[in-house]
Amino acid sequence: MDFYIVIPAHNEEKFIEQTLSSLANQTLLPKRLVVVNDHSTDNTEKIVSDFHKEHNWISLVNSNSSDKHLPGAKIINAFYKGYETLDEDYDVICKFDADLIFPSNYLEKLADHFKANKRLGMASGFCCIEKNKQWVLENLTRKDHIRGALKAYRKACFEQIGKLKPSMGWDTVDELLAKYYDWEILTDETLHVKHLKPTGISYNKASKHLQGEAMYKMRYGLIITFISALKLAYKKKNFSLFTDYMSGYFKAKKNKLEFLVTEEQGAFIRKLRWKGMKEKFQK
Repeated sequence: MDFYIVIPAHNEEKFIEQTLSSLANQTLLPKRLVVVNDHSTDNTEKIVSDFHKEHNWISLVNSNSSDKHLPGAKIINAFYKGYETLDEDYDVICKFDADLIFPSNYLEKLADHFKANKRLGMASGFCCIEKNKQWVLENLTRKDHIRGALKAYRKACFEQIGKLKPSMGWDTVDELLAKYYDWEILTDETLHVKHLKPTGISYNKASKHLQGEAMYKMRYGLIITFISALKLAYKKKNFSLFTDYMSGYFKAKKNKLEFLVTEEQGAFIRKLRWKGMKEKFQK
């Protein structure tokens, strides 16, 4: 299978060499890999340029957006700067972060999964972080959710869900829409990807309300948003975030922000969320 990979990168000189090295040593090499150097002020551009000299399937796109590290729109807008340079001759499109180390068989294993199941729309491994000199699963990792750091989409699924939404919540609404269109999602727990920079470490204070805003835009409704915000704040061990998330939800509702999904899709999403909660409660 032919893999295309887009990696948005902002000041990633500490990590991106390891990421690109791990992808250059895959048992199944990607057909194309584009790094979008998004307003970096460090040596990110030079590191990527050096890899391009050695590997003609690696390319560099320079972009000059804001230097603020807001989740959602910034990273997806950078993704599209790279995606727009690619043709349509791929089977799987990946959006990867620039601070990951992939096992050498990562793409080959994903290809096996996609070949084995024609209804498999998205697949990934698990993110691990270093803690006390050991690599352990990142606390946001779940078997039923693919982390935004390592998304891989079958072409037909990617196109049917409307590609990626330039908004906080893009890495949740993509899966919900995939399920709406009857695609399956798989996480392979044997594929451990080293995540060198924990999620959210460089988010600034302006991003604190965006999670609640995303829940509104995905048409969760008040009760599901309340439960989801409480659960997420608990996972992050910071209950002040619950207030931030709810404030973001109410602010988005007051301002009547544009939804990411249709009314029909929203009804499906709420039904799916309630079903998931009931199943976990019954365990």
